[in-house]
Order: sequence, then structure tokens, then C-alpha cells
Amino acid sequence: MLEKTGMKFDPEEVIEEFEALTKEAGKVQEETLKKILEENGGTVYLQQWGLNGRTDPETFKACVPLVTHKDLEPYIQRIADGDLSPLLTGKPITTISLSSGTTQGRPKFVPFNDELMESTMQIYKTSFAYRNREFPIENGKALQFIYSSKQFKTKGGLTAGTATTNVYRNAHFKKTMKALQTPCCSPDEVIFGPDFHQSLYCHLLCGLIFRDEVQVVSSTFAHSIVHGFRTFEQVWEELVADIREGVLSSRVTVPSMRSAMLKLLKPDPEQADTIYNKCSGLSNWYGLIPVLFPSARYIYGIMTGSMEPYLKKLRHYAGELPLLSADYGSSEGWIGANVNPKLPPELVTYAVLPNIGYFEFIPLRVNLDGLEPTPVGLAEVKLGEEYEIVVTNFAGLYRYRLGDVVKIKGFHNATPELQFICRRNLLLSINIDKNTEKDLQLAVEAAAMLLVDEKLEVVDFTSHVNITTDPGHYVVFWELSGEASDEKLQECCNCLDKAFVDAGYVGSRKANVIGALELRVVKRGTFHKILDHFVGLGGAVSQFKTPRCVGPNNSRLLQILYYDAVKSYFSSAYC
Repeated sequence: MLEKTGMKFDPEEVIEEFEALTKEAGKVQEETLKKILEENGGTVYLQQWGLNGRTDPETFKACVPLVTHKDLEPYIQRIADGDLSPLLTGKPITTISLSSGTTQGRPKFVPFNDELMESTMQIYKTSFAYRNREFPIENGKALQFIYSSKQFKTKGGLTAGTATTNVYRNAHFKKTMKALQTPCCSPDEVIFGPDFHQSLYCHLLCGLIFRDEVQVVSSTFAHSIVHGFRTFEQVWEELVADIREGVLSSRVTVPSMRSAMLKLLKPDPEQADTIYNKCSGLSNWYGLIPVLFPSARYIYGIMTGSMEPYLKKLRHYAGELPLLSADYGSSEGWIGANVNPKLPPELVTYAVLPNIGYFEFIPLRVNLDGLEPTPVGLAEVKLGEEYEIVVTNFAGLYRYRLGDVVKIKGFHNATPELQFICRRNLLLSINIDKNTEKDLQLAVEAAAMLLVDEKLEVVDFTSHVNITTDPGHYVVFWELSGEASDEKLQECCNCLDKAFVDAGYVGSRKANVIGALELRVVKRGTFHKILDHFVGLGGAVSQFKTPRCVGPNNSRLLQILYYDAVKSYFSSAYC
């Protein structure tokens, strides 16, 4: 690792290594599984399955069952509570990651260790090497909308925090970012600040202070970048005043943050005038990012899945700047790197790194006998097929169903290139209907087209299955950028209902087994409240994903949505 040796990062060396790994993907997978099982074969969890020291894939699949988080939760909880026996891993787990928990309202505990940190840095370096071939940057800075939530100690004294926080607080992260020549332009006091509203203001101010050096604008998720520039629209004149006078706004009250920012801030009337004139000359903020940061080469972050709805607004801010989608992983660990950075986010694929875990793929088709198909290995997947991913990693997850559905779009040497499709368990379903997050997104996009003439947009959205009514029905919540007429919103509601084309839904609606879809328009700022609620639970803004389908157990979120609803419409599409 370059962090240990202090060597300069060599992109071509990283590419060479990746090419070698992917040419022998099947063999590397077998070696990776062998290594995982040799290190952890003596654990309480693996001992019970009768592997008896065998490390071949056939025995592993025959003996060890497929599991979900629920199956491993008792072991993880014992680790978090201080049980030092080798429950899931041979070496003790010292850190716990928290999943985002935005759908069910409760974050999951996931083991995190040095091996996962190593694979994080390997993914970062691999995708950067390919990205830098196409969009070279040198000795620049990155405006990174990254926020670290607080870490805390579990009952057993383990450090716990969101997956992003565990990465940002690791010494490897900063060294790697420095080696990649994209250090964050914000000081640590801003990234690790206790108030994300103040941190965001300071991120924007740091970006403006170093505006000529910023070559990349990024965040973990696209949502944070859009949120950042929506906020800029509200506070830009205040930021310009700070730069003009060299005096920090009174809205930043955290002493450590104020102190760090005052070291950077110097009166600069000329820069203030430039920024003021450039912003004043924009039409509806189109192309804001390249206007503010003339040296920016691209915008970078995760832009797939639940982030796709923000792409339209992000492109508006980006103007001609390319959007590059970041890599594919989860709180449980990484899976693939984006090695085709020129692909637009809607078409982005991820090449699986065969040495960071052992991967299996469950075909989505159902067998004639009604049983779920047998998982296949990484070297056995077929082009064009859809699969659910199963992960075995170095941090104690064995044949763990990730719940993500991916499509095989091609191969990089012998390793598959995956396209993320949806989360398998995020379904709107009442009867025989099955609508995924993607189906919801397409329905919202279709209905939102009706607002274009009125220069309105859907700021954010989510959904819920209401089974307290008979029959049950879908509820879709919209936050809009302005006021729309009742006639227009009724039209949108009907359009939403008709846009769900799943045969089970259409048939159930026609038979009135599913009731009329309900569109509820919520107050401006409602999704801000949801974000604040998530942060209040200990989540990091960097890891926030608007839940697209709110589960029945997530009562606090439903309370916010129903309380903030100002208008309600029922579809007449099937009357």
C-alpha cells in the first residue's frame, strides 16, 4: 500500500495490477475464498457447518447456507457487546459500521476491519487510475461535500459509526486522497463538525476561497451535491460578503470550525466582485458549477439507484461538465469499480474486483419447480441476465444476500461488468403487484413531465403502501419547487397511477383489489426534516439516501410525511 511506503501513486501500475487480476478472475476468486476460509475457518460461525478445513467453492456452497443480516445479527450483537471469542472472524473486530437505515428506520450493525479499509482504498485507486486517463487532474483540490457523523462506543467498547465515517476517520483515507492529488479543500474541523448545516456553509465557503484550484466537485452521493448547490442559491450573497470582508458569518458558531475557517479567510473584494457578477449573470443557476470553479474537470459521486432522480438537477448545475458515477458498494463492503468513466450515469457499469471478496449470483428467474435457482460463481454469469448478489468477505459475512439486483452488461477481461438495477426488497406490493424503486422512479418522471410547462419540478419524493384502508393503496409523496394548480396535480396523480405498468398492479387496479393511488403534496422543507431526523439518529449526511419506499415500522418518517402534507389527490385513472 502506498500509505505504508510513502510511495507516489502510479496510475499505470494500478491499471496493470487490475488487468492482471481480472484476466484470471475465476482463479483469483478461488484463491480469495481459500484465504478467507483459512483465516476464519476456526470461528464459531463456520465451525458449525462442517467444512472441516476444506476451502474449495463446492464444499463451501454445499455446507454454508445463504443468509441475510437477520441470521448474522445475534453474532454481530455479541461482538458489539464485547464477546472476544472468534465468532465471525479469526482476528477480533474492532469497529462496527452502521448501514444508512433510511428505509426501515433502524441502522444495521455491520463488522468493519482493516481488510475492508484496504479494499476501499483499492477501489478508490483503481477507479481513479482509469478516470485520470480520461480526465487528468494534477495538483488540484476537491470540493467534497463530505460529513462525518460522530463515532460512539458500543456496550463492548468497539468504535461504531457510519461506513463513510469509519473511512473518513481512517489515516489511510487522507493519505490516499493526497497521493491522488485531490485533497479536500475543507479543513478537518469542517468535515468532522457537529452541525452539518454549518459544515455545508463552510464547505461552500472553502470552495469559493480555493475556486481557481478546485478540479473536482464530489460527494459520496449525488444528493449531497444537489443539496449543497440548492443551499448555495439561498446563501450565496452571504458567502460573497464573507469573502469581501474576510469576516465569517455569524451562522457558524462551532468554535473549532470558526477558528479553522478564520485561518483561511482573508478580505478579497476583487474575488467577491467576480463571484457576485458571475452569479448575477446566470439564468436560473444553469451551469453554476463551472462558473464558480473554472478549473473543474468533472463532478463525481454515486449517481445510480436512488440517486438517479437527482441527475436532472445536477446536470442543470453542471452545464457542460461531465458527471462521473462513483464505485459500487454498500455498508457491507465494496464490489466493483467504474473503469469506464466516460459512460453517462444511466449507463454506468462496475467491474467486479475479484480479490476483495468471494461473490455469487442468484439468477432472478424462478425454476419450473418453483424453487429459487442455485447461485452461480463470478465466472459463470451470463451476459444480459439479472442476478441478486451474494457476498463472502474478510469481515465475517459468509454467503450474505446483499439484496441488490444487477444486470451483466459485459466483461472486463474475465470479470463481469455489472449495472445496478434496484434493491430487491424495496417493493411496493399489496396483492400480486411488484413495483421496484426503479418502477416508482419512472412513474414519478412521467408524471413530473406534466409540470414542465409551469416551470415546476419535483424536489424529492417517496412512497408508502397504505393497508389501513380497504382495499390498500399506494401513497406517493411529492415536494414541489412551487405551487401547482389542483387540476394539474390531479392530472399528475392519474398519470402516476397509469405509469405503474406491472401486470399484477394493472390487473389488481382494474379489479379494485388495489385502491386508487393517492398523491400527497408536502410542504417545502419536508425532506430536509427527514434528513435532519436521519442525522439525529446518528447518521452521516454523506450516507443519506432518501428512502423511496417507507416501511410500516418507520413510524417517525410516516408521521413527518403525513403531518406535512398540504394537499391530497386520489387517482380517477381506473374509474
